[in-house]
Amino acid sequence: MSTIAAGWISETIPIAGVAMPVARSGDGPPLLVLHHDIGTLDRLPFYDALARRFTVLVPSHPGYDGSQRPDWIRNVRDVAAVHQWLLGELAIARAPGTVSVVGLGFGGWIAAEMATLAPRAFRRIVLVGAMGLKPDRGEIADQALVSYIDYVRLGFADQRAFDRLYGADPTTGQLEHWDLNREMTFRIAWKPYMYNPALPHLLGGVAAPTLVVWGRDDRIVPLECGERFAKALPRARLEVVEGAGHFVEMEKPDALAQLVTDFVRQGEA
Repeated sequence: MSTIAAGWISETIPIAGVAMPVARSGDGPPLLVLHHDIGTLDRLPFYDALARRFTVLVPSHPGYDGSQRPDWIRNVRDVAAVHQWLLGELAIARAPGTVSVVGLGFGGWIAAEMATLAPRAFRRIVLVGAMGLKPDRGEIADQALVSYIDYVRLGFADQRAFDRLYGADPTTGQLEHWDLNREMTFRIAWKPYMYNPALPHLLGGVAAPTLVVWGRDDRIVPLECGERFAKALPRARLEVVEGAGHFVEMEKPDALAQLVTDFVRQGEA
Protein backbone atom coordinates (compact mmCIF):
# COMPACT_ATOMS: atom_id res chain seq x y z
CA MET A 1 0.00 0.00 0.00
CA SER A 2 1.06 3.58 -0.60
CA THR A 3 -0.41 6.89 0.43
CA ILE A 4 -1.73 8.82 -2.60
CA ALA A 5 -3.14 11.84 -0.75
CA ALA A 6 -3.83 12.88 2.81
CA GLY A 7 -6.21 10.33 4.30
CA TRP A 8 -6.19 8.09 1.21
CA ILE A 9 -4.51 4.71 0.84
CA SER A 10 -3.96 2.85 -2.42
CA GLU A 11 -3.68 -0.92 -2.77
CA THR A 12 -3.59 -3.33 -5.70
CA ILE A 13 -5.78 -6.43 -5.61
CA PRO A 14 -5.44 -9.31 -8.11
CA ILE A 15 -8.80 -10.11 -9.75
CA ALA A 16 -9.18 -12.51 -12.72
CA GLY A 17 -5.51 -12.09 -13.55
CA VAL A 18 -5.82 -8.29 -13.42
CA ALA A 19 -4.01 -6.07 -10.92
CA MET A 20 -6.79 -3.72 -9.84
CA PRO A 21 -5.83 -0.44 -8.11
CA VAL A 22 -8.23 0.56 -5.32
CA ALA A 23 -8.08 3.84 -3.38
CA ARG A 24 -9.67 3.87 0.08
CA SER A 25 -10.46 6.51 2.69
CA GLY A 26 -12.80 7.22 5.56
CA ASP A 27 -14.63 5.21 8.15
CA GLY A 28 -18.19 3.96 8.27
CA PRO A 29 -20.46 1.91 6.01
CA PRO A 30 -18.76 0.79 2.77
CA LEU A 31 -19.46 2.91 -0.32
CA LEU A 32 -18.15 1.84 -3.72
CA VAL A 33 -17.62 4.72 -6.19
CA LEU A 34 -17.23 3.88 -9.90
CA HIS A 35 -15.63 6.54 -12.07
CA HIS A 36 -16.38 8.05 -15.50
CA ASP A 37 -15.09 6.91 -18.87
CA ILE A 38 -12.58 9.80 -18.77
CA GLY A 39 -11.06 8.26 -15.63
CA THR A 40 -10.75 9.92 -12.28
CA LEU A 41 -8.54 12.40 -10.49
CA ASP A 42 -6.54 11.17 -7.50
CA ARG A 43 -8.32 13.59 -5.22
CA LEU A 44 -11.73 15.22 -5.57
CA PRO A 45 -13.65 17.24 -2.96
CA PHE A 46 -16.63 14.96 -3.69
CA TYR A 47 -14.66 11.89 -2.61
CA ASP A 48 -13.38 13.64 0.50
CA ALA A 49 -16.91 14.75 1.47
CA LEU A 50 -18.14 11.14 1.23
CA ALA A 51 -15.17 9.87 3.21
CA ARG A 52 -16.35 11.90 6.22
CA ARG A 53 -19.34 9.55 6.54
CA PHE A 54 -18.37 6.34 4.73
CA THR A 55 -15.50 4.01 3.97
CA VAL A 56 -15.11 5.06 0.34
CA LEU A 57 -13.65 2.59 -2.15
CA VAL A 58 -12.62 3.94 -5.58
CA PRO A 59 -11.26 1.22 -7.90
CA SER A 60 -9.93 1.93 -11.37
CA HIS A 61 -11.80 0.03 -14.07
CA PRO A 62 -9.54 -2.48 -15.85
CA GLY A 63 -7.73 -0.69 -18.66
CA TYR A 64 -8.39 2.81 -17.29
CA ASP A 65 -6.13 5.32 -15.57
CA GLY A 66 -3.02 3.39 -16.54
CA SER A 67 -4.23 0.13 -15.02
CA GLN A 68 -3.65 -3.28 -16.59
CA ARG A 69 -5.63 -3.85 -19.80
CA PRO A 70 -6.69 -7.49 -20.19
CA ASP A 71 -7.40 -8.63 -23.77
CA TRP A 72 -10.38 -10.73 -22.74
CA ILE A 73 -12.50 -7.85 -21.41
CA ARG A 74 -14.75 -6.94 -24.34
CA ASN A 75 -17.93 -5.44 -22.88
CA VAL A 76 -19.20 -3.51 -19.89
CA ARG A 77 -20.79 -6.58 -18.36
CA ASP A 78 -17.30 -8.13 -18.14
CA VAL A 79 -16.15 -5.07 -16.20
CA ALA A 80 -19.18 -5.38 -13.91
CA ALA A 81 -18.32 -9.01 -13.17
CA VAL A 82 -14.73 -8.01 -12.31
CA HIS A 83 -15.99 -5.39 -9.86
CA GLN A 84 -18.38 -7.91 -8.27
CA TRP A 85 -15.45 -10.24 -7.74
CA LEU A 86 -13.46 -7.35 -6.25
CA LEU A 87 -16.17 -6.74 -3.65
CA GLY A 88 -15.92 -10.40 -2.65
CA GLU A 89 -12.21 -9.94 -1.97
CA LEU A 90 -12.68 -6.90 0.28
CA ALA A 91 -13.45 -7.89 3.86
CA ILE A 92 -15.45 -4.72 4.51
CA ALA A 93 -17.71 -5.44 1.51
CA ARG A 94 -18.26 -9.18 1.71
CA ALA A 95 -21.60 -9.35 3.49
CA PRO A 96 -24.46 -9.10 0.94
CA GLY A 97 -26.64 -6.03 1.30
CA THR A 98 -24.11 -3.95 3.26
CA VAL A 99 -22.37 -2.13 0.40
CA SER A 100 -23.85 0.85 -1.40
CA VAL A 101 -22.61 2.01 -4.80
CA VAL A 102 -22.32 5.37 -6.55
CA GLY A 103 -21.84 5.14 -10.32
CA LEU A 104 -20.71 8.24 -12.19
CA GLY A 105 -21.58 8.35 -15.90
CA PHE A 106 -19.91 5.30 -17.45
CA GLY A 107 -19.43 4.00 -13.90
CA GLY A 108 -23.20 4.30 -13.47
CA TRP A 109 -23.66 1.89 -16.35
CA ILE A 110 -21.23 -0.54 -14.70
CA ALA A 111 -23.11 -0.18 -11.40
CA ALA A 112 -26.42 -0.93 -13.13
CA GLU A 113 -24.94 -4.03 -14.77
CA MET A 114 -23.56 -5.16 -11.40
CA ALA A 115 -26.99 -4.78 -9.84
CA THR A 116 -28.61 -6.91 -12.55
CA LEU A 117 -25.94 -9.59 -12.09
CA ALA A 118 -26.62 -9.71 -8.34
CA PRO A 119 -30.03 -8.04 -7.75
CA ARG A 120 -29.78 -8.13 -3.93
CA ALA A 121 -26.08 -7.42 -3.54
CA PHE A 122 -26.31 -3.69 -2.82
CA ARG A 123 -27.88 -1.84 0.08
CA ARG A 124 -28.52 1.31 -1.97
CA ILE A 125 -27.60 2.47 -5.47
CA VAL A 126 -26.92 5.97 -6.81
CA LEU A 127 -26.66 6.46 -10.58
CA VAL A 128 -25.34 9.85 -11.69
CA GLY A 129 -25.74 10.65 -15.39
CA ALA A 130 -25.43 6.96 -16.17
CA MET A 131 -24.84 5.54 -19.63
CA GLY A 132 -26.29 2.13 -20.47
CA LEU A 133 -29.76 2.90 -21.85
CA LYS A 134 -30.48 4.01 -25.41
CA PRO A 135 -32.40 7.31 -25.51
CA ASP A 136 -35.54 7.31 -27.64
CA ARG A 137 -35.35 10.94 -28.71
CA GLY A 138 -31.85 12.34 -28.18
CA GLU A 139 -28.49 10.60 -28.35
CA ILE A 140 -25.46 9.92 -26.18
CA ALA A 141 -22.61 12.21 -27.28
CA ASP A 142 -20.18 10.37 -29.54
CA GLN A 143 -16.68 11.08 -28.31
CA ALA A 144 -15.18 9.73 -31.55
CA LEU A 145 -16.41 12.87 -33.31
CA VAL A 146 -14.64 15.41 -31.07
CA SER A 147 -11.23 15.94 -29.50
CA TYR A 148 -10.35 14.66 -26.02
CA ILE A 149 -10.58 18.19 -24.63
CA ASP A 150 -13.89 19.02 -26.31
CA TYR A 151 -15.49 15.82 -25.01
CA VAL A 152 -14.55 16.59 -21.42
CA ARG A 153 -15.53 20.25 -21.79
CA LEU A 154 -18.91 19.08 -23.10
CA GLY A 155 -19.51 17.50 -19.68
CA PHE A 156 -19.36 20.85 -17.85
CA ALA A 157 -22.18 23.39 -17.79
CA ASP A 158 -19.72 26.03 -16.54
CA GLN A 159 -16.40 26.00 -18.39
CA ARG A 160 -14.74 27.75 -15.47
CA ALA A 161 -15.14 24.52 -13.49
CA PHE A 162 -13.19 22.68 -16.20
CA ASP A 163 -10.44 25.31 -16.08
CA ARG A 164 -10.17 25.06 -12.29
CA LEU A 165 -9.72 21.29 -12.42
CA TYR A 166 -7.67 20.76 -15.58
CA GLY A 167 -6.39 24.21 -16.54
CA ALA A 168 -7.38 26.15 -19.63
CA ASP A 169 -4.80 24.10 -21.56
CA PRO A 170 -4.54 20.58 -20.07
CA THR A 171 -1.08 19.04 -19.95
CA THR A 172 0.19 16.54 -22.50
CA GLY A 173 0.08 13.90 -19.77
CA GLN A 174 -3.60 14.60 -19.15
CA LEU A 175 -4.39 14.38 -22.87
CA GLU A 176 -2.58 11.05 -23.13
CA HIS A 177 -4.51 9.86 -20.09
CA TRP A 178 -7.84 10.72 -21.75
CA ASP A 179 -6.69 9.15 -25.02
CA LEU A 180 -5.88 5.78 -23.41
CA ASN A 181 -9.15 5.78 -21.47
CA ARG A 182 -11.09 6.55 -24.63
CA GLU A 183 -9.35 3.71 -26.45
CA MET A 184 -10.52 1.28 -23.74
CA THR A 185 -14.06 2.67 -23.92
CA PHE A 186 -14.16 2.06 -27.66
CA ARG A 187 -13.04 -1.51 -27.10
CA ILE A 188 -15.86 -2.38 -24.71
CA ALA A 189 -18.70 0.05 -25.52
CA TRP A 190 -18.54 0.81 -29.25
CA LYS A 191 -21.18 -1.42 -30.88
CA PRO A 192 -23.75 -0.50 -29.78
CA TYR A 193 -22.30 2.78 -28.54
CA MET A 194 -22.66 3.34 -24.80
CA TYR A 195 -25.73 1.21 -24.14
CA ASN A 196 -26.77 -2.41 -23.64
CA PRO A 197 -30.08 -3.37 -25.32
CA ALA A 198 -30.61 -6.08 -22.69
CA LEU A 199 -30.26 -3.74 -19.71
CA PRO A 200 -33.79 -2.25 -19.63
CA HIS A 201 -35.24 -5.77 -19.53
CA LEU A 202 -33.07 -6.73 -16.52
CA LEU A 203 -33.41 -3.64 -14.32
CA GLY A 204 -36.82 -4.73 -13.05
CA GLY A 205 -35.19 -7.39 -10.89
CA VAL A 206 -33.01 -4.95 -8.92
CA ALA A 207 -34.16 -4.93 -5.29
CA ALA A 208 -32.15 -2.01 -3.86
CA PRO A 209 -33.61 1.48 -3.46
CA THR A 210 -32.02 3.65 -6.14
CA LEU A 211 -31.42 7.37 -6.47
CA VAL A 212 -31.01 8.54 -10.06
CA VAL A 213 -29.23 11.91 -10.26
CA TRP A 214 -28.86 14.02 -13.39
CA GLY A 215 -27.34 17.38 -14.18
CA ARG A 216 -29.97 19.63 -15.71
CA ASP A 217 -27.51 20.66 -18.43
CA ASP A 218 -26.03 17.23 -19.22
CA ARG A 219 -24.98 17.37 -22.88
CA ILE A 220 -23.36 13.92 -22.89
CA VAL A 221 -26.23 11.71 -21.69
CA PRO A 222 -29.74 13.14 -22.15
CA LEU A 223 -31.94 13.63 -19.11
CA GLU A 224 -34.36 11.33 -20.89
CA CYS A 225 -32.06 8.44 -19.93
CA GLY A 226 -32.39 9.38 -16.26
CA GLU A 227 -36.16 9.30 -16.62
CA ARG A 228 -35.90 5.86 -18.20
CA PHE A 229 -33.70 4.52 -15.38
CA ALA A 230 -36.11 5.89 -12.76
CA LYS A 231 -39.02 4.21 -14.52
CA ALA A 232 -37.31 0.85 -15.13
CA LEU A 233 -35.93 0.37 -11.61
CA PRO A 234 -38.66 -0.76 -9.18
CA ARG A 235 -37.57 1.41 -6.22
CA ALA A 236 -36.07 4.47 -7.88
CA ARG A 237 -36.59 8.22 -7.91
CA LEU A 238 -35.01 10.94 -10.03
CA GLU A 239 -33.26 14.03 -8.65
CA VAL A 240 -32.16 16.80 -11.05
CA VAL A 241 -29.25 19.07 -10.07
CA GLU A 242 -29.51 22.60 -11.46
CA GLY A 243 -26.46 24.30 -12.92
CA ALA A 244 -24.61 21.04 -13.56
CA GLY A 245 -23.67 19.12 -16.66
CA HIS A 246 -22.57 15.49 -16.94
CA PHE A 247 -19.78 15.73 -14.35
CA VAL A 248 -22.02 16.62 -11.42
CA GLU A 249 -19.45 15.48 -8.85
CA MET A 250 -16.94 18.01 -10.21
CA GLU A 251 -19.31 20.96 -10.72
CA LYS A 252 -21.56 20.52 -7.70
CA PRO A 253 -19.57 18.30 -5.31
CA ASP A 254 -21.22 19.49 -2.10
CA ALA A 255 -24.75 19.20 -3.47
CA LEU A 256 -24.13 15.71 -4.83
CA ALA A 257 -22.34 14.53 -1.68
CA GLN A 258 -25.30 15.71 0.40
CA LEU A 259 -27.78 13.90 -1.86
CA VAL A 260 -25.74 10.71 -1.68
CA THR A 261 -25.21 10.90 2.07
CA ASP A 262 -28.85 11.58 2.90
CA PHE A 263 -30.04 8.79 0.60
CA VAL A 264 -27.53 6.13 1.63
CA ARG A 265 -27.91 6.83 5.36
CA GLN A 266 -31.71 6.49 5.21
CA GLY A 267 -33.00 3.59 7.22
CA GLU A 268 -29.84 3.09 9.28
CA ALA A 269 -30.39 1.72 12.74
